[in-house]
Amino acid sequence: MCSPTGPETVEMIARLIEWVELAPGVRHFVFEIPEVERFGFVPGQFMSLTSEIAGDDITRAYSIASVPDRNRFALCLNEVEGGRYSPHLFALKPGDSVDCKGPYGGFILRRPLSDAILVATGTGIAPFRSMLLERLPEEKDRLLTLIFGVRYERSLLYRADFERMAVTYPNFEFRPTLTRPEAGWASRTGRVQAHVMEALGGRRDVDVYICGLKEMVNDVRAKLKDAGLDRKRIIYEKYD
Repeated sequence: MCSPTGPETVEMIARLIEWVELAPGVRHFVFEIPEVERFGFVPGQFMSLTSEIAGDDITRAYSIASVPDRNRFALCLNEVEGGRYSPHLFALKPGDSVDCKGPYGGFILRRPLSDAILVATGTGIAPFRSMLLERLPEEKDRLLTLIFGVRYERSLLYRADFERMAVTYPNFEFRPTLTRPEAGWASRTGRVQAHVMEALGGRRDVDVYICGLKEMVNDVRAKLKDAGLDRKRIIYEKYD
């Protein structure tokens, strides 16, 4: 989702364990790192994957969608039509491997945690799944609102996970919104921008975490700043 930054890490091998289709053209990939017993990361960080394709070393970065679990990590990504790397990953079979480095990145929930609004579009939901799986069980006194925007209902990635979290944790609210709703959809519609401002209301003491395409991220940041939210309370990660 962004270019690798931070201290240099050792190149490792990531072996595909399984994949699950989340929506048309979107998969949840589970990898393991065979040479280590435990692979640690902070939810919200990302991995850098590299493969040789047509004689070129191609590297891409993807946010981790899981919590630390032995030597495993999960990624959520869509197959980009005409892309060079995602079709390669979508062609992998269990047992196949790619080179990887990481974890990288500072897009993580703060400690101590404030009440927060989490904003995602598309596969930008991946780091929030990781964050919420880890932090909701321990953050009973903080109000967390997830606003997730996609085009179609079938593209609400990890929907069952978030709906289950909303039932389990009274301090968590899941607010999906669709830009192309079909008949029968009775919840929010339109882009995430308007719903962020609705969730913010008159409060200026909350943090807002944003992840998705740069156009959306930049627009939400601008609206929050215009509304008087301190820029230090706006934490974001954007990608092309």
